[in-house]
Amino acid sequence: MTTAPSTPTDEAPKPPAPAPAKSAWAGLRPLVLRLHFYAGVLVAPFLLVAALTGLLYAASFQAEKIVYDHELTVPVGDRKLPVSEQVAAALEARPEGTVSAVRPSPEANATTRVMLSGIPGVDPDHTLAVFVDPYTAKVRGELEQYGSSGALPLRTWIDEFHRDLHLGEPGRLYSEFAASWLWVIAGGGVVLWFSRRRALRKLRGTDGRRRTLALHGGVGVWVAAGFVFLSATGLTWSTYAGANIGELRTSLGQETPSVSAAAAGEHAGHGAAGGTAGDAAHGAGLDKVLAAARAEGLGDPVEIVPPADEKSAYVVRQIQRSWPEKQDSVAVDPASGEVTDVLRFDDYPVLAKLTRWGIDLHTGSLFGLVNQIALMALALTLILLILWGYRMWWQRGRGSAFGRPIPRGAWQQVPPYVLVPLLAAIAVLGYFVPLLGIPLAAFLAVDIVLGEVAHRRGRRTYGSGTAAR
Repeated sequence: MTTAPSTPTDEAPKPPAPAPAKSAWAGLRPLVLRLHFYAGVLVAPFLLVAALTGLLYAASFQAEKIVYDHELTVPVGDRKLPVSEQVAAALEARPEGTVSAVRPSPEANATTRVMLSGIPGVDPDHTLAVFVDPYTAKVRGELEQYGSSGALPLRTWIDEFHRDLHLGEPGRLYSEFAASWLWVIAGGGVVLWFSRRRALRKLRGTDGRRRTLALHGGVGVWVAAGFVFLSATGLTWSTYAGANIGELRTSLGQETPSVSAAAAGEHAGHGAAGGTAGDAAHGAGLDKVLAAARAEGLGDPVEIVPPADEKSAYVVRQIQRSWPEKQDSVAVDPASGEVTDVLRFDDYPVLAKLTRWGIDLHTGSLFGLVNQIALMALALTLILLILWGYRMWWQRGRGSAFGRPIPRGAWQQVPPYVLVPLLAAIAVLGYFVPLLGIPLAAFLAVDIVLGEVAHRRGRRTYGSGTAAR
């Protein structure tokens, strides 16, 4: 008699396997998604203004050449006159002015710019540029000029519109706010895009919100590096973050150096001063000063700055911002015409060089027309991404719930070993970039308060499964 094998029906059931622990990213993703969503919705209007005005500014370089062609260009002649004669012609046309700088004609068909200060009716922060034909010394026209790049009225107006909306120092907060958040929004978008399954990134065969998301995310990933660059370089000359960056560079010994303008020798104080153009009877004169700079290898374009007082020297500096940059400068004794100091761009500290290149690339000067076209493309792309982002917000609504937001409380799902270092990093970053740190702290505070209010009302929700994009 055989006995059938017993079955384990009487054995105790095995306990269920413990649920796998959530990864750090699984807890962090809802927080990144919520931050990206709210930052996009609230900061986007400022970014939209910055993108539109930045688009205009990138185009203003070429527009300036067309609008002011008569002042900027001349028929090519046989021989250029001495610079001192050209400056004398400008002073004859505007005797009430004081020469603050001279930019000799850098090309065969270009005029010489004589910048005059102290002209009634001219903004104190600007100079009046008198354009002189280098072959005939005839004045071709005069225009207000601003900044080291020599911006004329059209570009100056657009530049100030982009920088501060013509609201002065308070208006600069808008552009710094936009620059402070652009890299956060771009970086968060890239992280969220690559965290999605490949099948959900496809554009072909999709419609509705899925299609908008594919456009918004796919295009954003391609241009995110450009946005991060614009954000970082824009902050270098902003009000608060720019000051902190400057202090950091100074503490590291990486500030931008300048040539010493102190006149040397026993004849100091006997040269030309105060922008009289310094003819040869009263010192070295502009022509000898320019020749001394040429002998030191300073090729066009250059700017000659007269001595500020009787104890100062002429400063001649290269002003080419296109690649390769020419930024060498020399100081020339106004009495003897001898070079007293030389500063080469090659000797700049690394961070000073990077800052110079970054600003020139941000403004469209470094690579000329190609640089300007690239900036216009970035601005147009940012405008499209903002519009797609708002469209997704619309499409995310259900019924009457326009723009249904991401559920709050996502920060509570982040593991402590990730959350604590993250908060410390945000605190340090917020100190150096206050228009990022202060709004972010306010966002977290409001999010916590609203979450507690919802909890007390029994309606708390968390950004888990309902937070999918």
